[in-house]
Amino acid sequence: MPSKPPLLMLVKEPAVRCLDHAGDVYDLRREPGPGIRAALCAGSGMDSATMDAAPDLKMISLVGVGYDRIDVDHARTRGIAVTNTPDVLTDDVADLAIGLMLAVARRLPAYDLYVRQGRWAAEGLPPLARRASGRRVGVLGLGRIGQAIAARAAPFASQIGYHSRYPKGEGAEYLYFDRPVALAAWADVLIVAVSGGPATAGLVDRRAIDALGPDGTLINVSRGSVVDEPELVAALQEGRLGFAGLDVFGHEPNVPTALLGLDNVVLLPHQGSATRETRQAMADLGLANLAAFFAGEPLLTPI
Repeated sequence: MPSKPPLLMLVKEPAVRCLDHAGDVYDLRREPGPGIRAALCAGSGMDSATMDAAPDLKMISLVGVGYDRIDVDHARTRGIAVTNTPDVLTDDVADLAIGLMLAVARRLPAYDLYVRQGRWAAEGLPPLARRASGRRVGVLGLGRIGQAIAARAAPFASQIGYHSRYPKGEGAEYLYFDRPVALAAWADVLIVAVSGGPATAGLVDRRAIDALGPDGTLINVSRGSVVDEPELVAALQEGRLGFAGLDVFGHEPNVPTALLGLDNVVLLPHQGSATRETRQAMADLGLANLAAFFAGEPLLTPI
């Protein structure tokens, strides 16, 4: 039986279970140290200290699309190749964004709880919700996921607008705004789909939140760092922002306590790509990149 190449695995359960089929080559878990040539990681990423603890490391395979939690600049300095798993999770994240938009507008979690608590029979019908269709939907970030969100929203939105660093040819049918605050001022619903990292930290600030306004809805399926979280909480509490649907937070898994008592917010535990099919596809692509590395072949999805 061939020997197993040392592999540093930084993938938490349940993602590890997706890798059980990997067999002799990759089913090996090691601490950082000499001799490790490749690493497999997920949402926790990999910092420069972990890379430097593995002096022979030459490749990092990320099971995920956002690589803001990997020190890519340090990896490049070290000559370490980094791959991720784009495309395979696009549909699920876009589906969840639309699901959050509908859940917020139609108060689906609150209505579900209302029935479960027996309040329908005891108190009658709950307060009315809001119409989800016919609204102006702004997409902040028109990359792969942003485009998929816009395509899903288009059939029932009155208009679609977007902001990216530059106008995109793929978004020619949508309205382009050159600043996030301008998009927020125009939109009834603002869906955040930009990449995380220092360049987008706090991109949705108080000005953008106030521009969205007391009847506006903010949906975030990107990274918690993109939204100024204290300002978001304050705006929801004070009524300066009407509603929010959040799948991501600034200090996961810790969620601001103030959000837990608000009935104008829908909260999810970072579930954008969390379907069996997509997590399996992500694991498969991550392993395929590792297989290509060990075989000396071109990597499938290099960053």
